[in-house]
Amino acid sequence: MSRAADTPVDLLSATQATAFAQVALANVVREYPARQDHVLGGPEDIASPRALHPSFYGAYDWHSCVHMHWLLARVRRLFPQLEVNGAIAEVFDAHWTTANVAAECAYWKRPLARTFERTYGWAWLLELAHELARADDAASRRWGAALRPLVDVVVARYLDALPRQRYALRHGLHGNSAFGIAFALDWARAIGAPALAGACIAAAQRWFAADRDAPVRWEPSGSDFLSPVLMEADLMRRVLSADAFDRWLTAFLPDLHGDGAQSLFLPAQVDDRSDAQLVHLDGLNLARAWNLRGIVAALRPHDARVAPLSHLAALNLAAGLAGAESRDYAGAHWLATFALLALTTRVDAARASPILGTP
Repeated sequence: MSRAADTPVDLLSATQATAFAQVALANVVREYPARQDHVLGGPEDIASPRALHPSFYGAYDWHSCVHMHWLLARVRRLFPQLEVNGAIAEVFDAHWTTANVAAECAYWKRPLARTFERTYGWAWLLELAHELARADDAASRRWGAALRPLVDVVVARYLDALPRQRYALRHGLHGNSAFGIAFALDWARAIGAPALAGACIAAAQRWFAADRDAPVRWEPSGSDFLSPVLMEADLMRRVLSADAFDRWLTAFLPDLHGDGAQSLFLPAQVDDRSDAQLVHLDGLNLARAWNLRGIVAALRPHDARVAPLSHLAALNLAAGLAGAESRDYAGAHWLATFALLALTTRVDAARASPILGTP
């Protein structure tokens, strides 16, 4: 269904969408500065970012480049009449050639790359594939097919790693286990991949089903860009039925029922946006808004927690968007994606279902 270019989508306007897309377009073709998670087996492994990753060489690091491509795909889907969509298509055509994707797959299959981007980059690649599948136009189907060999590699990595991961990683950084399987579960349900969906659900139950009394007041840590507590809750609303999630959330975050709910998850303050670690806190505010909006969408409309959580989502969203306006590259290479996620989450969260096969 087409959409007028000036029509807001949930909280996102066409003007914002264009601005985010322009940021992403500049980033995904910017090779330097670059931070490489690259294990050298010998001098022959020394190479430029573009040589190592011809599909995802820009935006400072591999995972940021993937989720900047996701931003472009989502903008294109939600606003199909934007003028910037032509440039988006040109980038996708250039980056996702058969040869480029084959080179990415070859890199991933190196023995020294077994844990490459586990699981943050894995999750974002599947979310990118999911976004292309949502669009369901001829070009998106072509791009999805081009990326499918790399998607298959990542799915195989999940199926290998999840049963062996006895304990969850609970910090608010890239390895966060709840984040690592939330997008994977969404993709698996959407395209009908029961083995991966089952592995994600089993891991979530193993890691988080018995959690009680989350240590909310320990957040945030100094360089978090994810909320360990809210990310876990946002995952479990995907895994549990509505009634089971209600009971689980009550046990996990009992203070949400009290007068003190408004004092929880207040926006983090960022003292130096040129610091690549401290600017993570802008992302934390946006991630909290995304999580909170997803959790609210999973609750019944008259649930007493809806109002305080919605208020906290709005506070964190406003703080995160203000931080995302910084042009310093420490945040500019990735924050727009978290902003877009926070602004458009309700559109997708309202359709979420814990039942396999009904995304």
